[in-house]
Amino acid sequence: MTNDNIRLRFAPSPTGFLHIGSLRAALFGYLLAKSWGGKFILRVEDTDQKREVEGATEKLIEVLKKVGISFDEGPHIGGTYGPYIQTERQETYDKYAAELLKKDAAYRCFCTEERLTEMRTAQEAAKQPPRYDRCCRSLSTQESEERAQKGEKFVIRQKMPLDGEVVVHDEIRGDIKFSIADLDDQVLIKSNKIPTYQFANVIDDHLMEISHVTRGDEWLASYPKNILLYQAFGWTPPKFIHMPLILNKEGGGKLSKRKGDVFVEDFLNKGYLPEALINFCVLLGWHPKDDQEIFSLTELEKEFSLDGMGASPAVFDTEKLDYLNGYYIRQKSDSKLAALCLPILEAAGFGPDDRLEKFVALGKDRMKKLADAPEFLGFFFQLPKYDKQALCWKEMTLETAQNNLRAIMNLLEKVPETDWEKEKLETLTLNWIKEQGAKNGDYLWPLRYALSGQKNSPGPLEIAWALGKEKTLARIQQAL
Repeated sequence: MTNDNIRLRFAPSPTGFLHIGSLRAALFGYLLAKSWGGKFILRVEDTDQKREVEGATEKLIEVLKKVGISFDEGPHIGGTYGPYIQTERQETYDKYAAELLKKDAAYRCFCTEERLTEMRTAQEAAKQPPRYDRCCRSLSTQESEERAQKGEKFVIRQKMPLDGEVVVHDEIRGDIKFSIADLDDQVLIKSNKIPTYQFANVIDDHLMEISHVTRGDEWLASYPKNILLYQAFGWTPPKFIHMPLILNKEGGGKLSKRKGDVFVEDFLNKGYLPEALINFCVLLGWHPKDDQEIFSLTELEKEFSLDGMGASPAVFDTEKLDYLNGYYIRQKSDSKLAALCLPILEAAGFGPDDRLEKFVALGKDRMKKLADAPEFLGFFFQLPKYDKQALCWKEMTLETAQNNLRAIMNLLEKVPETDWEKEKLETLTLNWIKEQGAKNGDYLWPLRYALSGQKNSPGPLEIAWALGKEKTLARIQQAL
């Protein structure tokens, strides 16, 4: 297969926000296409119009662009295999549905919803799997066409074989056998003439010459139906790659929006960086050759391979995501990180400050996500109320803490503005404490709490450097 023939697609439904599992599907398809030198296509599967959310497609494209995933073809950029929106392809589906009817590979089903409900109720009472009883399968072509012409409502069902088995091949799992007796005569065209996902998906993948299909392994049960549909048309199916389930770390169930935030927009809004989300998602079902776990998107475009994908369920571990996000936060320059943190700080009531780059330089090691900025940087803007007892180091009395603070304030007052640098402040202060024959904590602990109002914070002389001489002395005086 030449590179020109490598074509993968991401085919979401515009029914809301982008699920983290959908991001993983898009990412794997994108990376396979890139690593094989092929094309990556966006196709919008909007046949479920009851659930369609206005603007969802545009938002999805925007979010994927934000995390670095782009397309070679799609509704927003065009291409030679369009239209790329299913509701614009109705004539195509009509044509192929008619072809199946003509081949006797499908049939019209006129059963009413009431009859189908009664049938399912009876099956459940008999502890039988709910399945269409093929009541209309034996209708003659003449009767079927006459009833359709009279205006009776109908769906079009696939005429499945009645016995034997179907063998499908998954690129990760190998051959899988399914008993045909367990398969239903699935609906291909609904009564409103709109195709089902199963029908439109097969038609579009064939006509768009998709070479590989990546999708979650919850679709494995539908795989034999898809293959039988390809066979009914006499088409060669693409290669299928079923990605493993993503499980919640708590309880091990399937990742669900009912159990917390699972939408990419939620993570971005909380201050997770695009590069961290990409790095995290790629490890949900892909195992690199060595123990490397930090990958840029550019590296992944070269390193990602089908060989590294497994079938075992992947666990969505937010602690791992936090770890990766913290890593990428620390890789940001102070200026870039300051720009990212500024709107979050302003929303929390902390205004702009020309020393913000210094603040983030000291706070970035403690941050796991950008939303942590108010918690770890807020004290630079304003102090909380002091707990005066917290100014004391170990068994120190308040009087001693006050004396030590006053002494160190006198020392810092003598430092010229031109020497107000981190290294110089540390050298000066530590040497002075040593000359007093004291322990560092006797002076540095009260200073730390005086400047930050926190028991856990960056070093006191680092804070003093970031605040500047005037603010530092003012805070010591406030503490005194």
